[in-house]
Amino acid sequence: MNTSPTASAATTPATAALLDSLACASTDPEDRAHASTDRSGYVSPSIPDGVVFAESIDDVVQTMKRATELGVPVVPRGAGSGLAGGAAAHAGQVVLDVSGMNRILHIDPVEQIAVVEPGVLNAEVNQAVAAHGLFYAPDPASTAICSIGGNVATNAGGMWCAKYGVTRESILALRVVLPDGRLLDTGRGTIKGVTGYDLNALMIGSEGTLGIVVEAKLRLRPKPVHTATLVAYFPDVSAAAQAASAIIAARVQPSVLELMDGQTLAAVDAAQGTDHAARGSAFLLAQTDGYGAHLEQEVLIEAIRPFASSIEQAGDAEQAEALMAARRAAIPAVERLGRVQICDVGVPRNRLAEAFAGLEEIARKTGVRIFTVAHAADGNLHPIIAVGPDESITEGPAKVALGDMFHLARRLGGTLTGEHGVGLLKRDWLTEELGETSLELQHAIRDVFNPHGILNPGKAI
Repeated sequence: MNTSPTASAATTPATAALLDSLACASTDPEDRAHASTDRSGYVSPSIPDGVVFAESIDDVVQTMKRATELGVPVVPRGAGSGLAGGAAAHAGQVVLDVSGMNRILHIDPVEQIAVVEPGVLNAEVNQAVAAHGLFYAPDPASTAICSIGGNVATNAGGMWCAKYGVTRESILALRVVLPDGRLLDTGRGTIKGVTGYDLNALMIGSEGTLGIVVEAKLRLRPKPVHTATLVAYFPDVSAAAQAASAIIAARVQPSVLELMDGQTLAAVDAAQGTDHAARGSAFLLAQTDGYGAHLEQEVLIEAIRPFASSIEQAGDAEQAEALMAARRAAIPAVERLGRVQICDVGVPRNRLAEAFAGLEEIARKTGVRIFTVAHAADGNLHPIIAVGPDESITEGPAKVALGDMFHLARRLGGTLTGEHGVGLLKRDWLTEELGETSLELQHAIRDVFNPHGILNPGKAI
């Protein structure tokens, strides 16, 4: 099976005119092929006509002004680590790559803010602010390779969102280039503010369909004075999910609460040389923080004790980091096993056990392997579909499994996507979740910002 997009030297007259007018544009086949896909496993049927490598706000402004004049569709792109095909492009389109806009412009340790360009990697922010005793809370599993611009586009979450919220809770203001090249400033420099409609929140999670983020003002937080970390092992994933629900019911507020099923544990062990799967068929990682971290941990332990086979508390920071690293290793470990699609559904927290049982049934019915990790504190599951190297990840049994996952989530009162976005891969089920009225209004909002439909067409809604 061919899993590579079709290469073509042809461009439309409009894209040729756009690319010829920009010094930072490339028509190199390798650049174009690279920009045709992302980490989702989606394979475009063709490659874009060219790539514009922006290094400044003016590069983005001039590109969009000229694209509007010529009617050229533009696909914004950051690190390309997205998981829904949101940055994938094809023939007749031009990719606007902002990964070169990667400067941290300002850090204010007193006000606890940082101003960054969109190409700055998530982990780089935390490296830069750690010396000030601060941290940036949204931390996707791909923290080392994902960019702030992409995090804004999908309203990314991560392990710390259990306590500190997702990207929307950590973005104070944005500078955005609109499809016609105008600059728009959203939000403000203060923690509170309700002047006018909240265009800042609207931009976050809009998947590059309303504007291109060129600068972000991030809200930082004080690094916790204490943390307490533990891992619990369970006889099966249902018991682990029940334990996670028991933690929520006990009114404990963990900063991290992550769950991995037995298949995923085995994949991590194979990749890392660890022995988690020998200790249980499911793994729950929990961390509490702040001055009362150890007191909260005691309450948490009492909540999960009836369900757990064993509980191990981290004795020091090094051991705690090793446990966190095991969870971060989950997706790369499964990726070693074949072609994967990292899915993203959300359910009410008290229905996690039902969700895991439903996923096991979907795997049996479709014949595809499903490895599942979850941000258990907010009911966000990441079932990872794995197929052979020559099998399609977006058609056939894999697509059937994806649809079944969505219907499972909806039956349990949940959602199609918690943090990865809709992109190209999940649009088939949009109307079923949103309804005709909501979708009509969302199209109308998009048309206000993007009236000619040139910015990231076919994505999100």
